[in-house]
Order: sequence, then C-alpha cells, then structure tokens
Amino acid sequence: MTANRNLSIPVLSFKYVAKGKGILQHHQLIDEFENVVGEDGVMQELKESPFSQILKSAQEAIVLPPFVAIAIRPRPGVWEYVRVNVYEMSVEQLSVPEYLRFKEELVDGELQGMGFEKGWGDTAQRVSDMVHLLLEILQAPDPSSLETFLGRIPMVFNVVILSPHGYFGQANVLGLPDTGGQVVYILDQVRALENEMLLRIQNQGLDVIPKILVVTRLIPDAKGTTCNQRLERISGTEHSHILRVPFRNEKGILRKWISRFDVWPFLETFSEDAANEIAAELQGVPDLIIGNYSDGNLVATLLSNKLGVTQQCNIAHALEKTKYPDSDLYWRKYEDKYHFSCQFTADLIAMNDADFIITSTYQEIAGRQTHVGQYESHTAFTLPGLYRVVHGIDVFDPKFNIVSPGADMTIYFPYSENQKRLTALHGSIEELLYDPEQNDEHIGFLSDQSKPIIFSMARLDKVKNITGLVECYGKSTKLRELVNLVVVGGYIDVNKSRDREEVAEIEKMHGLIKQYDLHGQFRWITAQMNRARNGELYRYIADTRGAFVQPAFYEAFGLTVVEAMTCGLPTFATCHGGPGEIIEHGVSGFHIDPYHPDQVAALMVGFFEQCQDNASHWDKISDAGLKRIYERYTWKIYSERLLTLAGVYGFWKYVSKLERRETRRYLEMFYILKYQDLVKSVPVAVDEH
Repeated sequence: MTANRNLSIPVLSFKYVAKGKGILQHHQLIDEFENVVGEDGVMQELKESPFSQILKSAQEAIVLPPFVAIAIRPRPGVWEYVRVNVYEMSVEQLSVPEYLRFKEELVDGELQGMGFEKGWGDTAQRVSDMVHLLLEILQAPDPSSLETFLGRIPMVFNVVILSPHGYFGQANVLGLPDTGGQVVYILDQVRALENEMLLRIQNQGLDVIPKILVVTRLIPDAKGTTCNQRLERISGTEHSHILRVPFRNEKGILRKWISRFDVWPFLETFSEDAANEIAAELQGVPDLIIGNYSDGNLVATLLSNKLGVTQQCNIAHALEKTKYPDSDLYWRKYEDKYHFSCQFTADLIAMNDADFIITSTYQEIAGRQTHVGQYESHTAFTLPGLYRVVHGIDVFDPKFNIVSPGADMTIYFPYSENQKRLTALHGSIEELLYDPEQNDEHIGFLSDQSKPIIFSMARLDKVKNITGLVECYGKSTKLRELVNLVVVGGYIDVNKSRDREEVAEIEKMHGLIKQYDLHGQFRWITAQMNRARNGELYRYIADTRGAFVQPAFYEAFGLTVVEAMTCGLPTFATCHGGPGEIIEHGVSGFHIDPYHPDQVAALMVGFFEQCQDNASHWDKISDAGLKRIYERYTWKIYSERLLTLAGVYGFWKYVSKLERRETRRYLEMFYILKYQDLVKSVPVAVDEH
C-alpha cells in the first residue's frame, strides 16, 4: 500500500472516504476499486499491485474520515487488521481489540470519544445549549443555571408510585370509602409525568421507554370495580400501569376493603411482596419512588431501603395529626378507632427518611401567622405514656418543596368554552338535579329552579364537614331565599356504608333535613363516579350563576377547589389548609371559617346580593379564579418541576454522599423497637363470612 501511494489515493479518498462514515462490505470494496480502474487506463498498473491483492482479501472496511480500517483475511482462519490515514497516507497495523474499538466508534460516534455520553441532546443546537450551560456552571456557578442543567439530564426512567389504601381504580371508585381526591391526583400526576418524561428523553436524544407503576392493594371483593385485577393500564398513557398486590398474613389473602386506619399490620408484608412484583415488571429497580399518604410513605421507606433506590419522595396529602386537634395529647381516646399511635410513628419515620418531600402549599410545611403547619406540628409533641418527640422534623430542611397540582384540563375547563361543552350530558344532569323522584341516588327537590345553586362535592366524613354546610344553610333564612343547595357525597341509605364516620354523617344529614325542613330548597345526591359528567356538572352549576363551597374543617390542598375554579365557578373554601393559598380572598374567591357558620352564611348572602345588583360581579370573581389557576395550578407546571427536583436531589445526594447514616440507623431502631411493637396492638382485620 505504501509502494502504491499515488495510485491508491483515488480509491481511498474519492471512493471510500468520500462516502463518509460507514461500513463497506467485501463486494462494495471490489466494485468501487473496479470502477476507478476501469475509468482510467493509467490505473491498470494498480490492478496488478499488492494493494489489489489486499482488497480482494478484505472482508470489510470501517470508514471514519480520515481513517479507513480494513479487516483482511489472506486465508481461512487467518486475520490481519490495518488502518490507513488517508490524509497522511500512513498505514498502521491494529490488534483485534484496537480494531473492534475503532469499529465501535461507528455506533458511539465522535462525541463519545471526546467524553460525551448520549443524552446531551437530539439536535446540535440542544447539545450546544447543554455545553454552554455546563461552561457557565464551571466558570460562574449559580443556583438557577445548575437547576436548569440538572433538570435536563435524563436521570429518571422508571417510577414507582405507592398508594395502598382505598379502592384505587379508574372507574366506579370515587366516593367509595377512603377513595377521593388522592386517586384523581395520582392518575392525573401519572399522565402528566409520562408526557414530560417522554418529551425530556426525546429532547436529550435517547431512545428509552419510561415506565410508571402505581402500586396499590388488590381487593378480591372489588364491589364492581377493577380493584381485583393485578395489572391495569392507565388510560391516556402508553407505558403506565396500576400494579395491585394483595394484603395477606398467615391466614391468607384479605378479600374485603378495610379502613386506612386499620392497614398497619399488613404493610410490612405488603412491601416485601410489592418489591418482588415491581422487580418482575420493571426487570430492575425504579429510579424514583413516590409515596402517598401515611401508609404509602411508610411503604416507600421500606421499599427504598430494601431495593437500594437512590431517590425517595414523600407526598403526605394530609397528616392526620392536624386534622384532629389534640389527637397527640389525647391519643388514647382515639386509639381504638384510628390507631393514631401507629400512624404518627409511621409519619415521623417516613418524613425523616425521605430524600425530598413534595407539598401542594406552603402552609403544609410551616403554616401561616395564625395557623401551625402540618409538618411544623411534628416538630415537638408528646404521646403521653408512649414517647416524647423533641425534634421530629426541621421545617427549614431543604428537602421540602412546594409543587402544586392542577386539574385535568381535558375534563375541567371553563363553562364559557361552548364548543367543548358536553351538552349531551345535560339531560342526565338535569334529572340528577331536578327530578322529583326520591330514590337511593337522590333525595330532596328544588321547587324554584330559577335560583342559583350553591354546590359542594366531597366524601361524607366528619372533616369534610358537608353536614356542617347543610346546617349553615338551614339556619340562614336569607341564604335560603337567594339560592338552592346541592351536595354530592356518600350514600343516602345508611345500610350501604361500612365506614364508621360515613354512617354517622349519613344519620346526621337525614336529621338536618327534617330539623330545618329543607324540602324544596335542598338536593342530596350520592357520590358520582363519572368524572366527565362531574366536570360538566360544575359548568352546569356555573350556568345557574351559582358557586362552589368547600366547607372542610381542614383541607390539605383542595383538588375540588381547583376543579371548580378551572370550570369558572366562583368558590368559597375553608381557610384551614391549602385553599387558603389557592384563593386570594375577595379577588379570585372567598375564604370561609367552618368554625363560624354564621359568618360563612353572611359572606355568601353578601356575594349573591351583590350579584343581583351587579351581574358583572359574578363574572369578575369567575375570571379572576381562572387567571389564578392558569398562573399557578396546572399539571404541566407540576410535572416539569417534579422531574427537575428529582434531578437536583439525585445530584445533591451523589456529590455530597448525603446518606444520613446516623439518622437512618436511628430510624431503623425506632421502627423495630417502637413501630413494630405498636402494630401488634392494632386488631388484624379479617373477612366476615
């Protein structure tokens, strides 16, 4: 080849290298060689040269300009490898590993040889942006640039979300015991997360399919739901599923639903079984585990430690300690019914073990000037006779983050978007609201259908305080003159409920209807499972120029508040909890204090009287509510923020080696010596025969 440098240039440079990066098979090498020789009579000399004999023995050539590496097989079983630098016309012999490494560069590319792995971007512009971001961080680091850079690096491909209690399904579950906003939250969260993960993976130039598993309890007696199916794809997604694992003990699998307050004896076995099921589905371990509520957060802690997962995120939704005043001091009074000793202990373990914590509002962390935050209430407290907590959690810990969810905007959208309205459902909605027939789905009737409707929809339990709203309405003669009241929640027939609190609230509701003679002004509708119709129901109420009321004694976030405001419905919501931040009082809605029902009634009377005098006042509050939602409460904003935080905390934990070993050892001791002992005092639920 060295002897024929001048003659071999047309073949190597103009035929092989000119085609660019690639692999040439034996027949391609010979054809290109013959073409050159045939075109020029002078090249006939090359045909008889040793270079020609080498090419005839060549099985393949790897072209990475300016190099051509050739695999030569002079006789069966004998191989030699050479590499030619066409620009310098120099030749070097390669060993087998050197040749194979060179061949791999066809796949790995030049960037990988320069130290760049896949994932910098799918276009030259995006790779350039990433490199400039990195240079900025190295030369003049600042938190914003670092967060942007880490948020773009693809670190999360497999996610596990835990929500053990209740009936977790996609249809016919809302309104069942322990089944409400958390289920809606998680399903919407999954759809938003999958879309954002797919977009980020594609933008970073990777060909990876993300997977999301929502792990919950399998309930064999599923009451007409899909909660007895092991695996169920989540609608609106391509790669996300609900994975159900049964509760079991030495007596076998528990078939019936049990209250979220009674799950504690089953969680350790559940986490062990879930670990095996997750490994089978993902063929590995997840990159991120997200726990929900007290039981899900404890299982997330157990799974994270068992599987060695780098990142664990907690979402409390509601910490029961703040929902039941003085439930720590008088824990014995609540123990038989709620088993708060177990729950408060589980909460302490999970919140301290988590790598980062997501809350929907600031008040969940540190409250307000006049109210203590949910997590802040765990800083120091006592369970007399059990233990004292002197440093339960640090609310200034940077693990805390506010990431507010939104409503599914394919279902919840403004009443004014007429082209999207589900008018085909109006007939069934009118029947739901106005049909005079009294049955198991609705009782009460509205004699004056021209009046606006104040509307509430929630689970029928003590904290949600639906009966409190009914009593507030019943006592206010002026409010009853101005508006009708419609509530959606629970069962009407007390015999259909197995939930202790719901039974008490059903009986109270029937008593209030008789006590205040609400017939003609009040409608009670059982819990509704059809989300599409529920969305149109909000808009139908808006058509009556009505309002939504959320009267809970405490609401961690207030998803129904966001749903109502997204539909353009003026909203009155509790000042205790998340709605206090969602709503700007007097601007985008109104705060109410359920502990002062007379003031609540007066505020609503004032609003509707003002609307009678000035119809634009209703529109003003409605429009301001929509503006507030679009600025702060959408799932797009949520998913972007959560995945960015996962990148930031993953990097932080890696570079700082922040394992919190001492804390983890203490938590393990606390779990074994205290929590496991407390669980033994919780009666183990059994199936009734």
